[in-house]
Amino acid sequence: MKKKKFEVSSIFIYIVLIFWSLTTIYPIIWVIQNSFKAKDKILANSFSLPIGELFTLANYKKAFGNLNIFGAYRNSIFISTVVALSVVVLAGMASFALVRYSFKLKGTLQSMVMAAMMFPVFATIIPVFSMEAKWGITNTSSWGLTMLSVILPQIAGNLAFAIVVLTGFIRGLPIELEEAAYLEGCNVFQIFFKVVVPLTKPSFATVAIFSFLWSYNDLFTQMFFLRRPEMRAITRLLNELTSQEGTNYGLMAAAVTLVVVPVLIVYIFLQKYIIKGMTAGAVKG
Repeated sequence: MKKKKFEVSSIFIYIVLIFWSLTTIYPIIWVIQNSFKAKDKILANSFSLPIGELFTLANYKKAFGNLNIFGAYRNSIFISTVVALSVVVLAGMASFALVRYSFKLKGTLQSMVMAAMMFPVFATIIPVFSMEAKWGITNTSSWGLTMLSVILPQIAGNLAFAIVVLTGFIRGLPIELEEAAYLEGCNVFQIFFKVVVPLTKPSFATVAIFSFLWSYNDLFTQMFFLRRPEMRAITRLLNELTSQEGTNYGLMAAAVTLVVVPVLIVYIFLQKYIIKGMTAGAVKG
């Protein structure tokens, strides 16, 4: 009887999960299939498959013809990659120091890290923009300086979360391994990169993936700092397209597809690292 009860409950759980997954996945499928339809046929056939006369590549041809898609992808990937790598290195070192060292104001610093997670980007964007304007790195013709103006606030915005995740994981590592490495002649940086980092790969991977995706989707910061057309990232370009084209739903669907599909690919290939990292961090912490 117990076995039968367990099977019934499992079936109910799977039904709920399948229904939830369909409500999550179908809107994405709906957008993708409508991206292959002409704009005058979407409203009348929005739930039909793009087969036969409904199928067209005109939206993608117009998107690649009128928009600097490849340049926007380049900017997005560069910004997100630099942000992810910087957050991993800086948060990793900060977490290691907070866990393994005792110093004055340590408790204050830990409290500040936790408090930093309470302040949304909306509350800090004006002073950040004013500060970077004084530095002369905003609204310039320099590609490098413009990218830097976006990268810096995104790094700062991701650090608190990354430190909290990595601190919990590093705290669970046996300190004897680091002591043994120290006795073998390793310095602090060698202990961190050769002992701590290899043992905490899942959590570092989790932090890197989330930082990359958050940076990639961060339209709010891009709206302030990426104002020149040649400097726009892919989400900024999509927002510009929406304001220009109005009710051209076919072109908008194609643009959304071009933005979302790379994120889905990243998640599909790296989902095991996300799940493993978050699970390990929860257990270790």
